[in-house]
Amino acid sequence: MRDYYTITELTREFDISTRTIRFYEDEGLLAPIRRGRTRLFRHSDRQLLKNILRGKRLGFSIAEIREIMNMYKSPPGEAAQLRAIIRRVGDRRQELEQKRRDIEELLRELDAAEEACLTRMAELGVGQTARAE
Repeated sequence: MRDYYTITELTREFDISTRTIRFYEDEGLLAPIRRGRTRLFRHSDRQLLKNILRGKRLGFSIAEIREIMNMYKSPPGEAAQLRAIIRRVGDRRQELEQKRRDIEELLRELDAAEEACLTRMAELGVGQTARAE
């Protein structure tokens, strides 16, 4: 395991911009060591960045990510922290399931509209162009 990572190394590893890392630093989510103008990230900073990016992929806001991270730094203990995370994950899952249902309904409506147009075109004797798939 390495002692330190540069901002450039982390941007390449996680395929993100230096601006993104600086944003997380400005938000207080990361606190690299400063050597002059150079930022040096510890292994724990790298792991935090990995977890922040995972949280973003899961759809958590910066405030939610901060709250989850802060749970690990203070009481009421790991069990309560894990329950809180499970609750947040469950909430996010419900949001995504609703979005899935909404998308499926919209796709059915688009299919019906397309079918109605094709039927009417056939009634009019109008040739159709290639159907979008």
